[in-house]
Amino acid sequence: MKRLFVLAMVCLMALPAFSQAKKPSIMFVPSNAWCKEKGYGSTVDVNGVEQFVPNYTAALEDTELLPVLAELNGLMADQGFPALNMQATMNMINRRRAEEAALQTKAGNQAMTNDLRELRNQAKADIMIYVTWSINRIGPNRSATYTLDGQDPYTGMSVTTVTGTGTPTNSVATPVLLKEAVNANMPLFCDRLQAHFDDMFENGRSVSLQIRVVENNPMGIDLESEMGDEYMELREIIEDWVYENTQSHRYNLSDDSEVHMNFVEVRIPIYDDRGRAQDARAWARGLIRHLRSEPYSIEAVKLDSPGLGEAVLYLGEK
Repeated sequence: MKRLFVLAMVCLMALPAFSQAKKPSIMFVPSNAWCKEKGYGSTVDVNGVEQFVPNYTAALEDTELLPVLAELNGLMADQGFPALNMQATMNMINRRRAEEAALQTKAGNQAMTNDLRELRNQAKADIMIYVTWSINRIGPNRSATYTLDGQDPYTGMSVTTVTGTGTPTNSVATPVLLKEAVNANMPLFCDRLQAHFDDMFENGRSVSLQIRVVENNPMGIDLESEMGDEYMELREIIEDWVYENTQSHRYNLSDDSEVHMNFVEVRIPIYDDRGRAQDARAWARGLIRHLRSEPYSIEAVKLDSPGLGEAVLYLGEK
């Protein structure tokens, strides 16, 4: 009887740990559509394609935005989701920009920055939620129409989207109208966010890895070069490392030759062995250390990371 009592107490003590699943970190950000409508950003030419680039520093001066973000952060907190503060993160980015203003590229031009890219890289939120809203006026009453688009900042893929319109009311405060409109769909929205995070926690975060061999590199190597004690091709050495360092060995080598390898849908653990959030750059550094060690001794390896979920290794360049 005593044994049964002790077992029951152990089970009861373990219940909170199982019932409280780890929540993803999120950040609310005004959508491109909202920024463009308000004039907070500019259109630039990227390889012949016009793209809108938001200016979040200007957007944060909008008298509606901060109260709206505060209301949405509060709603997520009620659901147990830790919300990162967009304004605080942009302040950190702008302070760093000011400190680095004197730094220039090799061509003598000041380095270009992108608010969205820097916000993603600085915050490292598990999910970015882009919010769009507008106010409808029907006689003396007003209502808010909204869209919340949760995206994985590592892949840019949409996780879940909800949209709706609140009940018309004579309330005049836009943040309150938006909060009331969003609140009805918040449980479903959060369930979908949690399902995406649970999948990442179990199966790993999806990133991409590209390997490029620099032409006429000083080591005279390519991916068919045989190396190490077993004289394996370099491409095999790299793929073996990817196999051993992906969650459940999940990855897809979509394309390769003697000078390049393209890994997509590479599932990496979302946290490293010290419990820190891990992006593609941090994970790929492990491959660099592997290639630089004996018996391979490939010292000339350069790492580039265009985004949180992308890593490019250049062999033969440093």
